[in-house]
Amino acid sequence: MLPFEAVDAKLAYLESSLDILQEEGGDVFLKEIQQDIKEISESIENIELRHLLSEELDRNNAIISIHPGAGGTESQDWAQMLMRMYLKWAEKHGFKTEVVDLQAGEEAGIKSATITFSGLYAYGYLKAEAGVHRLVRISPFDANKRRHTSFLAVFVYPEIEEDVSVDILDDDIKIDTFRASGAGGQHVNKTSSAVRITHIPTGVVVTCQNERSQHKNKATAMKILKAKLYNMQIREQEKKMEGIVGDKRDIAWGSQIRSYILQPYRLVKDHRTNIEVGNVDAVLDGAIDIFIDAYLRQKSKAA
Repeated sequence: MLPFEAVDAKLAYLESSLDILQEEGGDVFLKEIQQDIKEISESIENIELRHLLSEELDRNNAIISIHPGAGGTESQDWAQMLMRMYLKWAEKHGFKTEVVDLQAGEEAGIKSATITFSGLYAYGYLKAEAGVHRLVRISPFDANKRRHTSFLAVFVYPEIEEDVSVDILDDDIKIDTFRASGAGGQHVNKTSSAVRITHIPTGVVVTCQNERSQHKNKATAMKILKAKLYNMQIREQEKKMEGIVGDKRDIAWGSQIRSYILQPYRLVKDHRTNIEVGNVDAVLDGAIDIFIDAYLRQKSKAA
């Protein structure tokens, strides 16, 4: 049954329940009717949101890359916090995730991370998160307890299906293998299972060290490389057709899409939609749907 058909069926059932309630009087079925109204309202909102996800690649799986800006340990710790936020969001929505590459920070946090999100409309939702994210807090790494501002960049790519044309010539790539540096047991660290692929014409570099098998890591790395090259092709087409400037900005002040403020007050603000949320802890635990929804609706109106 299609989503709108399910809502229509619920509305018909609700109408019958209301007729019975009117005939019988009292509060018979009242709690059940209230729950039905809530579920119908949520279903309609989901249908509206899915309607916004109508672009060609919105249904695809997503690939997220997180890169901290200047600031050393501060920014690297912020990158790990945001990675956790996205993993929590995916868990709540039933998306399967895999951290395919993770470069740990020297003291804390991460230097970079690449994560795949598998599930219907993963890219459609997560494309709203692409951009610079800013954190303001009292630093846990500063003995003087001063307030610090940290930045990081989130890049989001659709996972490309096999039938999408992205030509990658053998002569255009360089493949290096090395021992994985992260967790994974003795077998991973003692064998050259990690793979780094460099696309020579563009300089794009992809690393995968999650799997114990070099073959699996190579296959995953090629999939990510294909996604990144496809994304570059789309951006080039947009520039030629519309003369627009690409979205890649400096990971610094003034370029952020969202600010997460822990001190001197607590607030998360999306600078594109002006949506504000005071419950910062909930947001960092994955409650980012309000920002995604507002961004998609704004984007739809501007189209």
